[in-house]
Amino acid sequence: MTGLAALAILAAAVFAGAINAVVGSGSLITFPTLLVFGFAPVVANVSNNIGLIPGNITASVGYRKELAGQRRRLVPLAAASFSGALTGAIALLALPAGVFKLVVPVLIIAGCALVIAQPKLSGWVAGQHDPDREERSGHSPVLLAGVFLTGVYGGYFGAAQGVILIGLLGVFVADSLQRINAGKNVLVTTVNATAAVVFVIFAHVAWLAVGLIAVGSAAGGVIGAKVGRRLPPLALRIIIVIIGVISAVKLIFFP
Repeated sequence: MTGLAALAILAAAVFAGAINAVVGSGSLITFPTLLVFGFAPVVANVSNNIGLIPGNITASVGYRKELAGQRRRLVPLAAASFSGALTGAIALLALPAGVFKLVVPVLIIAGCALVIAQPKLSGWVAGQHDPDREERSGHSPVLLAGVFLTGVYGGYFGAAQGVILIGLLGVFVADSLQRINAGKNVLVTTVNATAAVVFVIFAHVAWLAVGLIAVGSAAGGVIGAKVGRRLPPLALRIIIVIIGVISAVKLIFFP
């Protein structure tokens, strides 16, 4: 790896870490960067997943105030994320390359649609159910299934899983967008860490790339958490949709 390649990967990782803290889709910055510098797709995907974990952790820590009181909600959701990530990581190593990419743009667009419609949908859900009931606390079977499937996707490829999670949580959980974003960071960390264990044991990993992405994403996660926590809900929603649309276009036209 040349010095220029190392600097480019490090810079991409800082940006990806910041974006992941605010919404997600950071993989669509680091993953293509690794491909540009000659890494094989599966190796790039695996190394990118492992390298982004420090950024996920620093982002979660940066949102620790917004995480207060969410333990009861996040424990079952994290369990669903863990199970899904394990399934997705195994699928990545067992299935032909590109299988999940066929449905990735659809998942991202669906996530964006949920984010746009979230205020009205949340109002409708609240009108149909008691806010104190299980459905609004994050224990809805539909939400758990959605988080599981997002975990499968995240374990396999992972780009924009944050967009999908925010859309799901925004509809099924009665809480502010900032607290939902904080919960999203925890679930994404769970997915990436679970998949990383599988990859470290069974896959080929480019450890130099992992190290560069880890350092950059950790710094970016701190930056993103500080900026993201100060954004008003409307601004955060706009950023989420823009990132999601760009992600979908990128995957459809520049796979």
